[in-house]
Amino acid sequence: MSQATKTVTLDIDIAFGDCDPAGIVFFPNFSKWMDASSLNYFVKCGVPVWRELVKTTGIIGTPILELSIQFKQAATYGEHIQVHTSIQEWRDKVFIQKHRVMRADTLLCEGLETRAFCIKHPDNPDRIKAIPIPADIKSLCS
Repeated sequence: MSQATKTVTLDIDIAFGDCDPAGIVFFPNFSKWMDASSLNYFVKCGVPVWRELVKTTGIIGTPILELSIQFKQAATYGEHIQVHTSIQEWRDKVFIQKHRVMRADTLLCEGLETRAFCIKHPDNPDRIKAIPIPADIKSLCS
């Protein structure tokens, strides 16, 4: 197990449609932004987008196996927030990605995602299969 040192930031401008009738960001949107920040993390670290990676390595993406979010503060439309994403831990076939959603210096929520690099299952293309963490990708992110 090892840790990455890179943190990548994704900027979000909260729209009216991101909020519930009370004007507070509807909670699933935080998960959507964390998911977008996950791909953004790899791209900013120099990893090709999944549709390119599938052509060269067979990797179709990094599906979520587990998700945990702790909400600290509310947010509303018109605000600018940032999702700060890093790899908290690399394991053999999975990694833990950490997201800190901030409004300036205020922590709005923190999320942990357990993800795996996956390919189409060789015996059944309708299924997917986790593979060991690719060393080259791990190196780009460290």
